[in-house]
Amino acid sequence: MDDPIKRRGRITTYGPGTERVRDADLSLLRGPEPDFVSTDPWRALRILGEFVEGFDTLARVGPAVCVFGSARTAPDDPDYAAGVEIGRLLARAGHAVITGGGPGLMEAANKGAAEAGGLSVGLNIELPHEQGRNPYMNLGVDFRYFFVRKTMFVKYSEAFIVMPGGFGTLDELFEALVLIQTGKVRDFPLVLYRSAHWEGLLQWLRQTTLAEGWIDAADLDRIHVADTPEEVVRLACGAAT
Repeated sequence: MDDPIKRRGRITTYGPGTERVRDADLSLLRGPEPDFVSTDPWRALRILGEFVEGFDTLARVGPAVCVFGSARTAPDDPDYAAGVEIGRLLARAGHAVITGGGPGLMEAANKGAAEAGGLSVGLNIELPHEQGRNPYMNLGVDFRYFFVRKTMFVKYSEAFIVMPGGFGTLDELFEALVLIQTGKVRDFPLVLYRSAHWEGLLQWLRQTTLAEGWIDAADLDRIHVADTPEEVVRLACGAAT
């Protein structure tokens, strides 16, 4: 049977030439190049093509929620089981589930959505470690450039659910907060799963960043925290589960 992922979007390949994909952002951001005329203009066209491909692939996804979290979470971790349930509940509520397409908690959310018969979307990017397509996506796109991929997350989702994770997960959370705070995007729900994991960060934001006047109390009010998949999905999309 024809694979819908292979019909739309680039296919990740491994072996000779993989380094060129991994180094796309590195090459772009390394600074001025002596051969500018023959490199950056063509790179700009590749970036434009990546935007067009993403827009074309995702335009008909419909209501969707992004789920972020660690690629390192093992299938026997309780957070993984919660990710599967979150994906399942989102699918049952009529929402597509969008993840970074990798392993760990991304895989968990994609798995829950796929097993519930929902649309399970992965926006993959090749990295030196931890990344690779999980087997539970029924629609996927591969990206070379982080900022193009980030645009797709924000453009095609109605809420962000953020599960425990590392720098990449924190990056998505704080980037969303900046975009909302500065009015670059509409104010959409940001829901953190598992309060015990996030309490230290939230306490620091309250007692240091807010106390010293670097943010307003309303900025912290944009962050919601929940400890069950049912509450996470309720806060993210307001749907009955």
